[in-house]
Amino acid sequence: MNDVDTLFTTIARASYEDEDEETQPTHSYWKDSFTSLKNNRVAIAALIFLILLILAATLIPYFHPTQYFETNLKMKNQPPSFKHWFGTDELGRSIFIRIWWGARISLLIGVTAAAIDVIIGVFYGAFAGYVGGRVEDWMMRLADVFYSLPRLVIVILLMVVLGQGITTIIIAMTLTGWINMARIIRGQVVQLKQSEYIAAAKVIGASESRVLLYHLIPNTIGSIITTMTLTIPAAIFTEAFLSFLGLGVQAPLASWGTMANDGLSALRFYPWRLFLPAGFISITMLAFNLLGDGLRDSFDPRLR
Repeated sequence: MNDVDTLFTTIARASYEDEDEETQPTHSYWKDSFTSLKNNRVAIAALIFLILLILAATLIPYFHPTQYFETNLKMKNQPPSFKHWFGTDELGRSIFIRIWWGARISLLIGVTAAAIDVIIGVFYGAFAGYVGGRVEDWMMRLADVFYSLPRLVIVILLMVVLGQGITTIIIAMTLTGWINMARIIRGQVVQLKQSEYIAAAKVIGASESRVLLYHLIPNTIGSIITTMTLTIPAAIFTEAFLSFLGLGVQAPLASWGTMANDGLSALRFYPWRLFLPAGFISITMLAFNLLGDGLRDSFDPRLR
């Protein structure tokens, strides 16, 4: 009898444990993803830095006593001090205020170009992946043709037609920048359209557009956010590179690229004029990439 009692006790205990496990609260995909992101200290530190950078770029120009274009030749090439935290340039302009105006322009171009890339790339890639067949082949070959075009040549041609400026830079970057997003979303949709819930949606009478817009694209949101986060630093670097070559933002506007170009000739005697804008470019790109890596690890269940 003791053995029988022990057996029944073991079975009852196992049943109780199973019921207890079943009653444990379940976590959604988004909750698990954000919990994983919060545990990634590097990604959170990068996010905090970017938030502070955006706030500084937004608020400091409003409260600073001088403007980015104000010159004072008596104060030219002053080293960093309590009066001029980041020093001055060859025209006596405050590098501190010009850094934050440059942050405005760089972030504006980066975020705008990335947003346009998302809109074009998501719908183009999702449609190609969902339709499939010969249409998909033609659409992706067309994307390959655009991808093969040298961006620098596109910028030069657009500047001849449209003139130099922020709008020209954004157009040049978005002509080919959406292709990476389109490829990623197309691959995601090709996998997702074979899922059972897609077949169930079609059985109950969901239209093709509803399946695409309400079932497929929302389930690629993790890849969209991650890719967008990694697209922004690429756009910032492209703007800085073009401005450094003299093809981007023009004077008197302040841009990290133009400031680095101006500081290059003064590197030997006034190194802070180059190191400060170059340092902000590097740190900002690093922060976006670290945040993007953290988002990728958090939103992809296979990497947890």
